[in-house]
Amino acid sequence: MAESSPKQSDARRKSLNKPLTTLSSSSGPLSEELQCSICLDVFTDPVSTPCGHNFCKSCLNECWDNSQIYSCPLCKETFRRRPDLKINTTLREVVLLCREKSVQSKSEVLCDICDDIKMKALKMCLECQISYCQTHLEPHQRVPKLKKHKLIDPVEKLEDYICQKHEKPLELFCRDDQTCVCLLCAVTDHRNHNTVSVEEESGERKYQLMKMQTDVQQMIQDRMKRIQDLKHSTKLRNEVSEKEKAESIELFTDLIRSIERCQSELLEKMEQKQKAAEKQAEELIKELEQEITELMKRDTDLDELSHTEDHLHLLQIYPSLSRPAHTSSCSEISLSDTHESVETMRKALIQLKETLNEKLSKTELKKMQRYAVDVTLDPDTAYPYLILSDDGKQVTYGDIEHKLKNNPKRFDTCPCVLAKEGLSSGRFYFEVQVKGKTDWDLGVARESINRKGEITASPEDGYWAVVLRDGNLYCALECFPVPLSLRVKPQVVGVFVDYEEGLVSFYDVESRSHIYSFTGQSFTEKLYPYFSPYDNKKGENAAPLIISRQIK
Repeated sequence: MAESSPKQSDARRKSLNKPLTTLSSSSGPLSEELQCSICLDVFTDPVSTPCGHNFCKSCLNECWDNSQIYSCPLCKETFRRRPDLKINTTLREVVLLCREKSVQSKSEVLCDICDDIKMKALKMCLECQISYCQTHLEPHQRVPKLKKHKLIDPVEKLEDYICQKHEKPLELFCRDDQTCVCLLCAVTDHRNHNTVSVEEESGERKYQLMKMQTDVQQMIQDRMKRIQDLKHSTKLRNEVSEKEKAESIELFTDLIRSIERCQSELLEKMEQKQKAAEKQAEELIKELEQEITELMKRDTDLDELSHTEDHLHLLQIYPSLSRPAHTSSCSEISLSDTHESVETMRKALIQLKETLNEKLSKTELKKMQRYAVDVTLDPDTAYPYLILSDDGKQVTYGDIEHKLKNNPKRFDTCPCVLAKEGLSSGRFYFEVQVKGKTDWDLGVARESINRKGEITASPEDGYWAVVLRDGNLYCALECFPVPLSLRVKPQVVGVFVDYEEGLVSFYDVESRSHIYSFTGQSFTEKLYPYFSPYDNKKGENAAPLIISRQIK
């Protein structure tokens, strides 16, 4: 046997000084569940650790006060920070009830014969109507006449066991009137009634009470387990939430870096363009100023020649002056560079938006895939022409009608089939391969949908689905079909449902892009994955719908 730790030994020694709280054996197996594993006594102000185990508040605080590590004394799970301990009020009430029951079972009756020091009574005689200790009970065990007296365990109110009318022991039970009677009552007021001994009736009642007690204890244990499950579920949700927060922070940090990098590149390009434009303008200004100087000199020469009397010189210089002066056109200075900068910025912003949407879609789909469930087709719902694989993961449209029982669950006119698994809470996700098909339906449907005759698929009728028709026409089946413009043809479609949020979303798994979402829905029934491979169109649509086994 393993030796106890010093802390446990100290706790056991301290428990000897605590008020007596040990439960009696009448508390049954539940008493073990109400004992602190540190002090080995009944809980005092019970608290629960994040791992779901229970201890006395003072015991657990003492353990943690003397340690640098905060771990569960039972399962040794370690916590990063010291948990804030709150009293488990439900468990405390259970302990109090069992403690009251134990105290009641231990009430003592004293001997009526003892003179000086009253000893604890061992038995009571219904004939003598007196309680006896071990010593004074001896005559009833020895004297033949007294041995015939009815002895019972000591009780505080003996009058409850005596007939008030005849002052005789209540030895019989009348099942007709459901009351205890004495022998005289049985032959007078209860003549011809169904009477049995109190021992026989008590035996049957004890059996019923034991069953009731077992049921109550099971209910208590079930609720305590439910509390632990809820705490564990809350812990898991918190862990998932923390992970999602971390991923979101990482995503947006990456996006911010991308935006800053793009902004930096744009500003740098614009600055370069601006400097180039300024340099070009400066060069043009210098050139224009030089041309102005030359033109002014030409104007002066022309003015002088127009008044000269030197005809020979005029004729000699005229050819050079008559040629057009070399000048630059101001139209060479344009805003093309500025326009190019704006266009570059616009293209960069569009690219950044596409990158942002792509990253958000990939992150969103990754989160959805955490809620993947195992989906299997239900043959009891399948249209008679549909062929289901043995593993329930594929469905195709066949050429032969199968002879099947027409049960209420089966589609009898439309080529549809539902999954076996129906969910009425939480989130779930599944993926279906649609590669090689020209027509298909995918989505979810509520349990009470119409499955007979022609079917109208819309949210009002209990269907939330996306369909493909004629190889390239994608639609969401709202009250009026909504055409969908998709960049690429999906090969695998993911379907995500958030029951409480009223959301059904569809994704192209390979391109990790969003296809369509039904939002703001109100779900009140089970939802089942819904599939239709459509007819095979003379072999053009013969490929199966395949439910993915493993989702990465």
